[in-house]
Amino acid sequence: MIREFRQEDFQEVCTIAEKAWEVIFKGFEKQLGKEVYAILNPDSRRSKEKQLAAHLKHHPECFYVAERGGKIVGFITFYCDAERKVGIISNNAVDPDCGEKGVGQEMYRAVLAHFQKAGMLLAQVTTGLDEAHAPARRAYERAGFDLHTEAVTYTMKLGKE
Repeated sequence: MIREFRQEDFQEVCTIAEKAWEVIFKGFEKQLGKEVYAILNPDSRRSKEKQLAAHLKHHPECFYVAERGGKIVGFITFYCDAERKVGIISNNAVDPDCGEKGVGQEMYRAVLAHFQKAGMLLAQVTTGLDEAHAPARRAYERAGFDLHTEAVTYTMKLGKE
């Protein structure tokens, strides 16, 4: 079942986010090195919690959770850019330990239906190109996302003067 987020869900959602992004953060640290990673992500364990709290502040109505047997097994945040008529999916994850298939697709269907009801013309989601994001890319493609652009973020250390 997909339902709207309730404030009492927050800690459980943050736990899912921490577990789901653990492999991604480890990959970033490996790619960038510990020193650079620590500068860019000084508190990576709480970074998703901060992002989710900020989303709730600005778009509290655009946050759903997936529930199975009374337990939260996934979440999805999103918003509508009414000016451009683009619905944007932001943070979303399924509990890596839930063992259920199709949770992500169910969440995407619910959000895409919301976008259509809101008069959006496009739906958009951004994800990484690294190996850790490969399952997310496959899930978005299964949900019907078929157009994409690619980008690379470059980082360099600056010498101390």
